[in-house]
Amino acid sequence: MNSNISIIGVPMDLGADRRGVDMGPSAIRYAGVVQRLEDIGYTVHDRGDLVVRHPKNYSTVGTNLKYLDEIARVNTELANAVSEEMNKGYFPLVIGGDHSIALGTIAGVLQHRKNTGVIWYDAHGDMNTAETSPSGNIHGMPLAVSLGYGHERLTSIGGLEAKVKPENVVIIGARSLDPGERRFIKEQGIKVYTMHEIDRLGMTRVMEEAMEIVTSDTDGVHLSLDLDGLDPHDAPGVGTPVLGGISYRESHLAMEMLAEANVLTSAEFVEVNPILDHMNQTAKVAVALMGSVFGEKLM
Repeated sequence: MNSNISIIGVPMDLGADRRGVDMGPSAIRYAGVVQRLEDIGYTVHDRGDLVVRHPKNYSTVGTNLKYLDEIARVNTELANAVSEEMNKGYFPLVIGGDHSIALGTIAGVLQHRKNTGVIWYDAHGDMNTAETSPSGNIHGMPLAVSLGYGHERLTSIGGLEAKVKPENVVIIGARSLDPGERRFIKEQGIKVYTMHEIDRLGMTRVMEEAMEIVTSDTDGVHLSLDLDGLDPHDAPGVGTPVLGGISYRESHLAMEMLAEANVLTSAEFVEVNPILDHMNQTAKVAVALMGSVFGEKLM
C-alpha cells in the first residue's frame, strides 16, 4: 500500500437530496481518521473539502435529475483533484458526502489506471439512470455512470472513453435493487453478492471470489464503501438504511482481507449522516474500517 494518503472531503448532499450527509467529512475527521492512519505509519495529506453550492432550484431543464448542474461541477473538480493526488504518487482517500461523488472519484482514478477493478460495498446497486430512477436522486446512479450509462453531463466527466468494464465490477452486500437496476445488472453480467450469498457462503469466500474478479487483468482496485452496506444496528447514521445488512465484524474481515491482498489503489467512504446518527457511531465505524483496510492489526 502507498505510504502517502491524500484525504479529499466532499460535503455533498445534493445527490441524496437530504441534508446532514454533507457533514459526513467533518464527522469522519472528528472520529480521528488522520490520527488513526498516522498511527499505522502513513503520511496523511488532508486536502480539506471541496466547495459544494446549494442551488435554490433542484431541477435542470430537460431532465428529472436533481441538482444535475452542481453535481456535475463538483464531480469534475473531484476527478481533477483525485488525478492530481495520483500524479504525486499518493493514495486518494475520498470521504463523503453522498454516493454521487463516486462518479468523480472513479473518473479521476481512470486517468491513471485505465483498467480499474471496483468493489462496490453497498446495500444498493446505484445503477439507475434518469429513465429508471424512481426519485431522480443522482446518488443512486454513480456506478451506472462509471460504466458509461446515464446523462452526458455525468458520463463525460473524465472523458467518454475512461469507463469501468462491467466484468471488473463486484457489488457486495446488495439487498435493495430497483427493477431497472436488476435488468441492467443482468444485461451487463455484473457479479453481485447479495446478503443471501454472504449468509450462505460466508464473507471469507465472498471476498476471495470478489478479489479474484477485480484483480483479473486489471491495473488496480478501487473500493467504494457506502456505510449503508452495513446493518443499521452497526451503522445507523445513513440516509437510506436497509435492515439485514453486513455485520461490523464481517466488514472488518472484508477490509482485513483487502489489506492482506495489497491490491487497493484508491478508496472512498460515503453516506455518513451525523444528523441521523447516535454519538457519531457511524463515523467511528467508518474510521475503524479504514484502519483495517490500511493494515491496522491487533498484534
